[in-house]
Amino acid sequence: MSAGHEVPGDGDGGDAPGIGVIAPFDFALDREMWRWAPDDTSLYLTRMPFLTTAMTVEMAEAIADRRPVRQATRDVLTPRPGVVSYACTSGSFVAGAAAEYVLHRTILDAGAPRASTTSGALVEALAVLGVSRVAIATPYVASVTERLVTFLADHHVETVASAGLGLVGNIWRTTPARVVEIARSVDRPEAQAVFISCTNLPTYDAIESLERTLGKPVITANQVTMWDACRKIDRAAVGSGRLLESWKPGDPPTCLPEESVGMSTI
Repeated sequence: MSAGHEVPGDGDGGDAPGIGVIAPFDFALDREMWRWAPDDTSLYLTRMPFLTTAMTVEMAEAIADRRPVRQATRDVLTPRPGVVSYACTSGSFVAGAAAEYVLHRTILDAGAPRASTTSGALVEALAVLGVSRVAIATPYVASVTERLVTFLADHHVETVASAGLGLVGNIWRTTPARVVEIARSVDRPEAQAVFISCTNLPTYDAIESLERTLGKPVITANQVTMWDACRKIDRAAVGSGRLLESWKPGDPPTCLPEESVGMSTI
């Protein structure tokens, strides 16, 4: 690129700011992520290095390694996104609230103007919706699902029921019908919302019908990832669900300043 050539981006009067997305190496739902993106917003996706480990706690911890996250952030900054989002639920909850904060700070320290993680976005979404008791449906083995329960407890959110599919790979091959089935099975009357974890589960077309059936908010990993990333560039994610109705562009920000996100949990 020649010297002095400006790339349109956040705050320079050019195109609408885009969203940088750091995804796990096995992420296969790019098309679903794009469905939540507004027409004037581009997604710039990059993937973490390939791992041979099965989908276990060890793999989630490896995906959350700060060094590849730092490099992936730098890689995706060339088109000057307005926010960089770490789009992996397990990688952002596996080591608890303090580690999610460190992951968030790693993205900012690597040069991102704003940062988001799927699990951090989940916590903000629950706060916006006033939810303190949740049922969770996951594709994971029990040990990974238990880490999500612990992460939510770190943020004073009670998990009233949880269920996992026990998958250690090929999660993206799970059918939407199976996703709906496990979400319905895990719901309890005392749960104020249902959360469907994992960005590799297809959920875009399931949210509206599940909310009608269950009579409560249904939050999913890709939904909350895009909701938070769009919100941080003053855009509204495209889709259905009570979460997406909770904030509109121009509304006062409901999230904490970037510098203080997660600090109360350390």
